[in-house]
Amino acid sequence: MGGLNLSYFLRRIGIYLLTIFASATLIFVLSRAIPGDPVETMWQQLQMNQGQIENIQVIIDHYKTLYGLNDPKIIQYFKFLWNTARFEFGQSFAHYPTPVAKMIGRALPWSLGLGVVTTIITFLFGNVLGAIFAWERTPRIIKTIIPSTLIFTSVPSVLSALFLLSIFAIKFHWFPLAGAYSNTVSPGWNWPFIASVIKYGTLPVFSILLVNVGWTVLGMRAMIITIAGEDYVRLAEAKGLNPFYTLYRYKARNALLPQLTGLALSLGAIISGQVLVETIFSYPGMGMLIFRAIREQDFPVIQASSYMFILITATSVLLIDLLYPLIDPRITHGGD
Repeated sequence: MGGLNLSYFLRRIGIYLLTIFASATLIFVLSRAIPGDPVETMWQQLQMNQGQIENIQVIIDHYKTLYGLNDPKIIQYFKFLWNTARFEFGQSFAHYPTPVAKMIGRALPWSLGLGVVTTIITFLFGNVLGAIFAWERTPRIIKTIIPSTLIFTSVPSVLSALFLLSIFAIKFHWFPLAGAYSNTVSPGWNWPFIASVIKYGTLPVFSILLVNVGWTVLGMRAMIITIAGEDYVRLAEAKGLNPFYTLYRYKARNALLPQLTGLALSLGAIISGQVLVETIFSYPGMGMLIFRAIREQDFPVIQASSYMFILITATSVLLIDLLYPLIDPRITHGGD
């Protein structure tokens, strides 16, 4: 039986849900394992910064009751699971009574936009470069130039962000220092706003690309070198087919499937890399949100942001896995 088998689909959905459940449980356990009380820590920090606060213990007790922190741990756990499943993350500690879901709703589109753009460019550009790098007919000078572009693979994304910022924003003033768009444009589906978003997002995108594209290049090169020895490739070459046609039709196409798997798994690394990049550029995405939450000891925001990162990565892996038969008809999710 070809295509997507129902039992396999249900099994993968079950594994996906179990992954989300385990992740939510781990977030709950880790947040409670941190020494001290988050509400007391936050208010004591405020008292240190702003001076003596009257009736601070009354305020702390009120917040504990409000957030259910006086309930038994098992009750807190089931409430946390139920609320997380409904994307109900409560109110922010530091910005009460702003709902955490509202804060994430404002930040998530910016991070998703940045992540989708960098992921697509990394996949397309990296695989094309990798295929050219592995092709035996590529001129030697190009094969010399390509490896020199991979030096940033060993550099943290935060350093590449600082490098690009210091050159193109501070020295040459070609791009803005921070933000997501200019204050002189009105947000909406209009060209001035879109152009401003592109201009402000250029350096953050390149900061992530410099670090991640090299691994895609090396992975594609390795796959094509491996596939070059397969019988179907040698048969195509023996038939006298155009070498470039053989490259993209027989080598690159068959090398893409493992690259797609790597793409899904690398989303987590790309997203985690965005946290520091967004902070450097004061980009109003999830990275900036979680950075401020850590600084403000805002535990509901930290928990919700961590959960969303895990959810995005797990969903990406699930979709890639279920789409395999459409990408490569030779792969089926048939019955056992």
